[in-house]
Amino acid sequence: MTLKTEATIYLADQRGCTQADWFRSYHTFNFGTYFREHRKSFGNLQVLNDDTLKGGCSLKQRVQENTTILLLPIVGAVHYKNNASINEPIEVGQAQIFFVPKDSEFEISNPYENELINFLQLWISTSLPSGKSRLEKFEFDLDENENKLIQLQSNDAENQRQGFSACIGKFKGREEATYPLRNLNNRVFIFVLEGAFEVQNRLLHARDGLSLMNIEAVEFEALSNDAIILLIEQTNTK
Repeated sequence: MTLKTEATIYLADQRGCTQADWFRSYHTFNFGTYFREHRKSFGNLQVLNDDTLKGGCSLKQRVQENTTILLLPIVGAVHYKNNASINEPIEVGQAQIFFVPKDSEFEISNPYENELINFLQLWISTSLPSGKSRLEKFEFDLDENENKLIQLQSNDAENQRQGFSACIGKFKGREEATYPLRNLNNRVFIFVLEGAFEVQNRLLHARDGLSLMNIEAVEFEALSNDAIILLIEQTNTK
C-alpha cells in the first residue's frame, strides 16, 4: 500500500513573535505565551525559534524535559552557558549541539557591545538519560560545499538517541537535490534560511518551514542564487 505524504507549510509571516527592546523571537511552533492550535510541535521537534539579541544582552531559558539543543548563528556570534558552567563561543559557520536535562536552564548571550546577533535555536526532546553530558561543535563552509548538504553532527549511535539528524546547504538557482530519509517512519522538517526553494512541489521563501511525513526522500530545487536550506530528520519520534 502506498502511503500518502502528509505535509504542512509554516509561513514566515504567520509565526508567533515575542519582542522587547533588547530581544525579538519568531516562533515556528507554540512557545511561551504564544499558542495556536495549528502550531503544535512537530514530533520531537518542540521549538524552532529565530532570535535576534541586542548587544551585551543575555537570554535565560528553561527546558521542561530532557532536550537536545541545536544553536545555529546566522549573523554574528553567540555565547552559551549551562548549569555545568560550560561557556562556549559559537560563530557563523559553526553549529553547537548540547544536552540540557529536564527542569534546568541555559543562557545565551551576545558577546558584542553594539551589534545585533541573529541565530536559530532548535529544541528536540531526547531519550538521553538525565545527567548525560553531550557537547558537539561542528564547523562547515557553505561556499566550499555549494550545492551539497552538509551534516551538522557526527553519524554515531549516540546521535541516533538524540532523536534527530540535521543538514544544511547552499545552492545556486535551479540546482536540484534529493535527501533520502533513513527510515519511512521518520519525519522531516525543512526550514529555508535564505532565498527560495521548491520542496516537494511546494514553494518556500526565506524563513518558511515545511513538515513532511510518510515520505522516502525529499526532492527540492533552489529558485534563487545563494539559497540556504536546513533539514531536520527525526530519527526517534514520539
